[in-house]
Amino acid sequence: MKILLTGGAGYIGSHTVVALIEAGFQPIVLDNFSNSHPAVLERLARIVGQTVPLEHVDVLDTPWLQDVLRRHRPAGVVHFAGDKAVGESVAQPLKYFHNNIGGAVSLLRAMEAMHAETPEDAPTLVFSSSATVYGDPARVPITEDFPRSHTNPYGHSKLVIEDMLYALMAARPAWRVGVLRYFNPVGAHPSGLIGEDPAGIPNNLMPYVAQVAVGQRDHLNVFGNDYPTPDGTGVRDFIHVQDLAAGHVAAIKALLGRGESFTVNLGTGRGHSVLEVVRAFEKASGRAVPYRIAPRRAGDVAQCWADPGLALRLLGWRAKHALDDMCTDAWRWQSGNPNGYRG
Repeated sequence: MKILLTGGAGYIGSHTVVALIEAGFQPIVLDNFSNSHPAVLERLARIVGQTVPLEHVDVLDTPWLQDVLRRHRPAGVVHFAGDKAVGESVAQPLKYFHNNIGGAVSLLRAMEAMHAETPEDAPTLVFSSSATVYGDPARVPITEDFPRSHTNPYGHSKLVIEDMLYALMAARPAWRVGVLRYFNPVGAHPSGLIGEDPAGIPNNLMPYVAQVAVGQRDHLNVFGNDYPTPDGTGVRDFIHVQDLAAGHVAAIKALLGRGESFTVNLGTGRGHSVLEVVRAFEKASGRAVPYRIAPRRAGDVAQCWADPGLALRLLGWRAKHALDDMCTDAWRWQSGNPNGYRG
């Protein structure tokens, strides 16, 4: 059974490719490599023992997407493609609205056109959403019925796409959609062959910490130590990318099995502060991670972690990896690939 993954060569997409193959699916990667690297395909082949089909396509190109869908006839689509850095979205909001919202519209139009050609095939989509749609939550843990808002253009783009999907499902009951609200993906595949490889300066905490530990950067900037949290630094729900990949497999199986749409959180249900992550990474790597306190960053919130109970009830999914596992696997990837996929 074929599954198309837009942005499938990226960090979460590549790990989901492995999880899908291990579950008996046939993933097809669609990517324009704007924030990923073609070398990931060779790494994936080494892990899974087979070549993973690639479509080198920009998700904004609707006719080309229709051609891909027509040729492969996937049973479902997982939509990862899009920009994802909070800080960059504050500085470049138009880029995020164009690529994220425009890309989603393009994909949905292509899928709707295919459904018009073959109405017996129900359009099936898993959407890569984010906990940023909860804005600055009034309390934690966060359940799926919390009010949605946004504190930055990245979160705004995810919220708008969610609303488009809900409107589409109301207008087209045949659509089967799983909205997965990720918390903070970290870690890497235990083989050390694939992991997070951000272009330029990392926008997320764990890859920046890893680059400091490996000696690529002098120190970590900790953005704010005056939040109302136990140590004053921001608290987040970090989830191992392997657990997140398993969540996508569970979502695809649920949509293809029961055919009922859903929205669920994918998180561990526990928060860790920035300084907790620094200490855990120092333990995993045996390296010091120097840091400096910097002013708060626009768009950040004090604390954010999930109530993942609905995902367990609907999908039979729960996170299995602890913070030490996340740091150990991230260090294995970073130390074995100090320049990522580029060397």
